Amino acid sequence: MKVEQIYTGCLAQGAYYISSKGAAAIIDPLREVQPYIDRAKKDGVTIKYIFETHFHADFVSGHIDLAAKTGAQIVLGPTDAHLGYEAHIARDGEIFTIGAATIKVLHTPGHTLESAVYLLSDETGASKAIFTGDTLFIGDVGRPDLAQKTTQELTKEKLAGLLFDSLRNKIMPLPDALIVYPAHGAGSACGKNMSRETSDTLGHQKQVNYALNPALSREQFISAVTDGLTEPPQYFPKNVQMNIEGYESINEVLERGNHALAPDAFEAAANHTGAVLLDTRAPEDFAKAFVPNSINIGIDGSFAVWVGSLIPDLKQELLIIADEGREEEVVTRLARVGYDYAIGYLAGGMEAWIKAGKETDHIESVTATALAAIENPHILDVRKESEYTAEHIEGAVNRPLDHINHHLAEIDRQHTVYVHCAGGYRSMIFASILKSRGFDNLVNVKGGFSAIKESGKFTTTDFVCPSTKG
Repeated sequence: MKVEQIYTGCLAQGAYYISSKGAAAIIDPLREVQPYIDRAKKDGVTIKYIFETHFHADFVSGHIDLAAKTGAQIVLGPTDAHLGYEAHIARDGEIFTIGAATIKVLHTPGHTLESAVYLLSDETGASKAIFTGDTLFIGDVGRPDLAQKTTQELTKEKLAGLLFDSLRNKIMPLPDALIVYPAHGAGSACGKNMSRETSDTLGHQKQVNYALNPALSREQFISAVTDGLTEPPQYFPKNVQMNIEGYESINEVLERGNHALAPDAFEAAANHTGAVLLDTRAPEDFAKAFVPNSINIGIDGSFAVWVGSLIPDLKQELLIIADEGREEEVVTRLARVGYDYAIGYLAGGMEAWIKAGKETDHIESVTATALAAIENPHILDVRKESEYTAEHIEGAVNRPLDHINHHLAEIDRQHTVYVHCAGGYRSMIFASILKSRGFDNLVNVKGGFSAIKESGKFTTTDFVCPSTKG
């Protein structure tokens, strides 16, 4: 028996490949499924099952395409959802055979109602691993507030109570030696405080994971897992619907998006469609020269999360500007989170645009040292409120990037505004969006708050908890 974790860092997502005696199963596949097919072919095995731990919110699964291309059966935990494809709805306790290995379904509602954990046993019948989806992470558990976005009568407290029961009754009684393989690690928005480790023994998790502390009462557990939850990205419930109802084949999405447009054709498309111009280059490159009205969300940052947070319509047409050779990567990563309507990219990138004599725009940038020399600068801090509260420049105003549309009317158009985040990624996104909407007096602070701190030229302040007496 062979078990392989296939981890995708940009999504902090783990898919799994299991094979035994000529058969294979895939758990929680990504949308681009050819690598799984190629792997099975290389090993000389047939993909028999595709197990989904739940209806994912943070990415579009590849279960439908993989089933269509291989004939494998999709298996879901108990659900009454109206599916747009054929699938086997498993019973709690149902067992599936993969070669000489077996997988047992453990229904574990809480993160979502249909969430299931898969218990893997080897050829001897010995239990070896559990694939926990978003029910149990390393150091954390799945947030219980996502399913309420699609089912109105649910509350995060009700789901947290179900999660408590699932963990106590289905997971904690299992052997300590089991390897825990979750669907996500640190960086995913599906939990609050996940470890950077992507697997562990169940025994160790029982010792260190707060959610598995047997001393926690039900009420204490509900309070712990619901406290401090931030608003999930707006695209999450839309991805859930795609995973339930179905979607266009990834092949068609890639064919549409990987359409090279020479500068004249790109300009014509920009002028005659409602497409958003999405520049995925590094912030420092974007600042120097960009196609007017384009917005910058760099491919090497938290790309999927920020696209999903700032572009509300999954069907929004997109025209891509990318570093040469990375265009297909951009289209693929957009499709992973449901943005299927990239309609082409600028052939030759910005270099070709400039050589063609096309108009460019730019965003001014200053160093932290130069900012310190400006008298009474208007400083906008676009980090999260929690980051700002922890420490910020005295006098800086906090306008978090993820709430940009709520604050447009509050931003001064008459004076020069100096924008910073933690390191420069989010501030360039913020500046580019405002620039595309006619704000011309924005200056980006290079290196963000990190550079500001290192310069030692600013007075910073933080939130001080008031003392209490008695």
